[in-house]
Amino acid sequence: MQKLTQRQEMVLQYIQSSIVDRGYPPTLREIGNFMGIRSTNGVNDHLRALERKGYLTREDMKSRALRPTQQGNAVTGANGNGANGHSREHSDVANDNMIEIPIIGRVAAGALTDAFETREDTVRIDRMLVGGVRDVFGLRVKGESMIKAGIHDGDYVFVKKQLEARKGEIIVALVGDEATCKYYYPESDRIRLVPANDRMTDIIISKDDWRSTQIMGVVVGIYRRLN
Repeated sequence: MQKLTQRQEMVLQYIQSSIVDRGYPPTLREIGNFMGIRSTNGVNDHLRALERKGYLTREDMKSRALRPTQQGNAVTGANGNGANGHSREHSDVANDNMIEIPIIGRVAAGALTDAFETREDTVRIDRMLVGGVRDVFGLRVKGESMIKAGIHDGDYVFVKKQLEARKGEIIVALVGDEATCKYYYPESDRIRLVPANDRMTDIIISKDDWRSTQIMGVVVGIYRRLN
């Protein structure tokens, strides 16, 4: 069996998590949003690689027919039994309130920066700490433009994946191929991405240059290491 790249493993984990949490696999668009891939062709490249290596099956190229193989389930830990022989159903009930959040890259709270490059870590927490939602990813913050919002350099923001936001919410947005964490203020002819630091200026984007897919999600929590 051929080894997976880090990003291929991330795709496989995301597919398996969607099946466990929602009962069905994600769409190509959802996978692209999660991975920071803007084209469905890029997503399909990863899916074809997983199929070719024997970790995934798909019927008629439909994303809703995605299913990890036995080898794929072994990679994601979805093997049906725990270390003590308990059934997966029992384990799922016992851990229904827990969510494992992938930390998949870094996001700027300052100047824009590349994001979604690598899976750095995972954090397992009670899902009520992120508002009860499950479709969440984490990003490491670089910079201090959101310091007055309590978001510091080196913190991790938990982001609920969605393509829309309300005025004044803290979002993670893609500008070109780069990501930033800012307050979201849509106006009649432009979008303002506003820092929470008086020493820094707004990012102004014309409505003509703004696309709905540029919102990657809304910040629902913050994690900070104390050591």
